[in-house]
Amino acid sequence: MSTPMNNSLPWPEPAEVLPLTAARPVLDRLSSLVTTHAQDTALIPGLAVTEEEVAADPPPALEQIGDELGGIVLRGRTVLTLQIEDRTDEGPYTLLGEATSYYPLYETEDSAVILALGEDGTAGAVHGIGEDLALRLAAADLPTYLEHLADALEATLTALAARGPAEEDVESERDEAAAQLMDQHLFAALLGTDEAADGPEVPWQAPSSAGIVDIPPGTLAVADLRAAPVGARADLMEVEAPGDPLDLRVAWRERGLVVALLGG
Repeated sequence: MSTPMNNSLPWPEPAEVLPLTAARPVLDRLSSLVTTHAQDTALIPGLAVTEEEVAADPPPALEQIGDELGGIVLRGRTVLTLQIEDRTDEGPYTLLGEATSYYPLYETEDSAVILALGEDGTAGAVHGIGEDLALRLAAADLPTYLEHLADALEATLTALAARGPAEEDVESERDEAAAQLMDQHLFAALLGTDEAADGPEVPWQAPSSAGIVDIPPGTLAVADLRAAPVGARADLMEVEAPGDPLDLRVAWRERGLVVALLGG
């Protein structure tokens, strides 16, 4: 059953805030790309600079970055948001835990890219979740993910520019080309829509043999992605458990790089 989530969530406080200095180079790079390719892309203003009322309730960990950047729109498609307004526990979020344990950065009807958040609100790894509900490692932290996004965005915008000015292009074809290019350069590998781009599967381990401290009570299996490459996946539906597998829930350890799967 879908549970609409109140936009005002009980975020843990005080939380460790991601420093703006860590993301400054990539934020400047994204801003430069948008300025250069303004006919195809635009920035969503950060909370500190927007003149519009924003209903989003981002976690305290994103305060500094979110004050400056709200997201990026490419040809009408939001490819990054730090201001998600409507949250749900359906679709790609079915097996995730409390709403305060993750924050969506990109979403479609059946897939998402999320930032893992610790029980103390600390921002951790970024994961993609596809229709198959497998987790795929996108980056060990948000600034690194933003670099991957900037790489994909730059490649996409360069290809669009090669088509000629936007006003001389067929709008629908340019929109479709932009979506396909972003999928090719980033999202397909993270969301499981390109099997050829799938990374290695990380095995599930019994909690007693995983060698992880502070395992949550009720943990059935653990996947350790700390040494895994980008794209490595932990298939949540592969764990054999009694009852309905959709009742299982994810908990993070080690800044989102250790995935604990809890019984329902």
